[in-house]
Amino acid sequence: MTNTGADPIETSNKAANAAANKPRAVTGEDVGAVSRLLARAFEDDPMMCWFFPEAATRPAALGGYFTTLFTRQYLPYGLCERTEHAAAFWVAPEAQEKAVPDEGTIRELAELLGDRAHWFRQCVEAAAANAPQEAHWYLAVLGADPVAQRRGQGAALLRSGLARADAAGLPVHLESSKAENLAVYRHFGFEVLEEVPLPGDGPTLWTMRRAPRG
Repeated sequence: MTNTGADPIETSNKAANAAANKPRAVTGEDVGAVSRLLARAFEDDPMMCWFFPEAATRPAALGGYFTTLFTRQYLPYGLCERTEHAAAFWVAPEAQEKAVPDEGTIRELAELLGDRAHWFRQCVEAAAANAPQEAHWYLAVLGADPVAQRRGQGAALLRSGLARADAAGLPVHLESSKAENLAVYRHFGFEVLEEVPLPGDGPTLWTMRRAPRG
């Protein structure tokens, strides 16, 4: 006898995966969970390793770093989405001036950065000075917890934001300091615009752009 019905376990797993990968808006109640998952996602990121060179204290420092950026900049002015194990912060064209870290944010981050605060300030100033002149959406942060990488959650968040930009007929800009991420972004239509060596002993930063699609 052949059972032609759906396997209830397989169906349940597919439903669970679909729910885990579905983007939803981030609220203030998600601050702790999102900051922790981004801290894990960026623990080996070259820029974050440069900002926070002590491996033993980096996870806690990154948690504070993302909590500050999330609560002071991106939650008030950006579009923040998450899945079960990934999160993304986007900034629409009309909000980009407000979403740049202000003096209050920089002061809070300086306490976490210690002797790296000077370099962070220079990076913020350089980014503001070299911001794209065209109207665009900006992908400020995208990260997935290592326990859930390659399960499509980061890709789901990326597609969600790109769909908004495409609907508005606008390009998307981002920066990455992780060379292995460039191929991933190229898969979604991004092209490298420039390689930027960060000041001091900092890593290379790649700026990327994706043209709008119909």
